[in-house]
Amino acid sequence: MPEWLVERGIGETRAALVEGGDIVEARIELDDVVPAGSVVAAKLISGGRNAIAVARDGREYLLPKGAPGVTEGASLTIEVTREAIPGNEPWKRPLAKVSTAAATAVPLLTDRLNAHEIVIPRGRDELGEAGWDELIDQARTGIVRFPGGELRISPTPAMTLIDVDGSLPPDQLATIGAAEAARAIRRLDIGGSIGIDLPTAGSKAARTKAAEAIDTNLPQPFERTAVNGFGFVQIVRPRHRASLIELAQDRAPFEARALLRRAALEAAGAKRLVAHPSVIAVLQQRGDWLERLSQQLGGAIGLRADPALPMSGGYAE
Repeated sequence: MPEWLVERGIGETRAALVEGGDIVEARIELDDVVPAGSVVAAKLISGGRNAIAVARDGREYLLPKGAPGVTEGASLTIEVTREAIPGNEPWKRPLAKVSTAAATAVPLLTDRLNAHEIVIPRGRDELGEAGWDELIDQARTGIVRFPGGELRISPTPAMTLIDVDGSLPPDQLATIGAAEAARAIRRLDIGGSIGIDLPTAGSKAARTKAAEAIDTNLPQPFERTAVNGFGFVQIVRPRHRASLIELAQDRAPFEARALLRRAALEAAGAKRLVAHPSVIAVLQQRGDWLERLSQQLGGAIGLRADPALPMSGGYAE
């Protein structure tokens, strides 16, 4: 039976739905992001159709449906509908809507998912056993391999694009690739507008079979087009937060948090974290992260930059 596992790490909370020993769905919630569903007190600073409200912590939210009946400068409560999305457009604000509810934080991710919470051990790594490290590598590279082919996933400002390629016959690759793309969309928590470029199938029946493979492997809610004669199909899913692919685009912080997770699973005692200079720079700015790791391991934490290492190649010594 599928079970959600939640691991509260340093700088982020990780969640994975595990079925048959494998991760079928996952998400990462950053500590400094206000989760979708939160209701916060704010002040309207700009009216109109795309209104802007600023919360008490200084975060600005875009209200695409405006704030009818609320004058500029007035207080209101808003519900966060889409969290801040990191990446190439940091100016984009998180989204919200006017709410009549009292300001309140959403429950912890463990409670929202009715999950089993993992306390980071220095022993068994339950997420790792289910394939967490492979999942993180898929997020950072955008490459998902399967027998006979691979997916290349590329986030763009307009949509997430998935290219399916491989050595199988086109009709077969279209069906298998569609199923693998659907599973990857779920596993990597990809929402919003998604375009899948499948091999050009030779018949309408083959295109229909590829579309059915998406419907079978991607849970609702979503909408999609038919697979056209060029093998392209578009999917639209609710988008409440950044996908793992988008989180990985903010590379240095992403790799810093991944390194902290690896270090937390090491044997107890003092450690020195060795990583690319960009990753070390992030850690130097987050003394609170290093203090939490020190408490977990029961020893002092040092840092050493090594420019010869790839961004993902950090380790503890």
